[in-house]
Amino acid sequence: MIKVAIFGGSFDPPHSGHYAISQSVLEKLEIDKLIIVPTFLNPFKQSSLATAQMRLDWCRRVFNNKSIEVDSYEIDLGRAVFSSQTIKHFKQLYDVKYLIIGADNLKSITKWHNFEWLNREIIWAVALRDGFEVNLSMLREYVIIDISIDISSSEIRECNNLKYIDNKIVTEVKNIIEKGKE
Repeated sequence: MIKVAIFGGSFDPPHSGHYAISQSVLEKLEIDKLIIVPTFLNPFKQSSLATAQMRLDWCRRVFNNKSIEVDSYEIDLGRAVFSSQTIKHFKQLYDVKYLIIGADNLKSITKWHNFEWLNREIIWAVALRDGFEVNLSMLREYVIIDISIDISSSEIRECNNLKYIDNKIVTEVKNIIEKGKE
């Protein structure tokens, strides 16, 4: 079976930090493919700035690499989807080895739906970010993805800081951010 890592998220918008994580994962992890799964709606959030379809399109343009597949599984369901459901879905198709998360998720990870099951089934690939305490004691098995870009999608939206946005989508992202501030 094809070995894969799953990288889910809102990608609202996708930025150079996400891209750096994807490249590091492809270099460091023993996988055949990285699957990027934009959420319809993060189960811990009430809304997204950009529509699900727009974020899916942005991801497909930004993560344009033969070793990366951007999958619409969660968006096609049209609702918030737990990571455990997404992993179960992809386990029917692939040998899912890793689930990629940002270090900012560690503080609430034990509250994730079916955390114990996830913790048994996958290896966590934790992308480090400055300013987030990294306590990995609750994870059964993990690898560290260390990138030097310290940016988040929420910072981009709040500060209109577009220097971390790929030129292929920067105009659309700028328009959505400006529209959201009206």
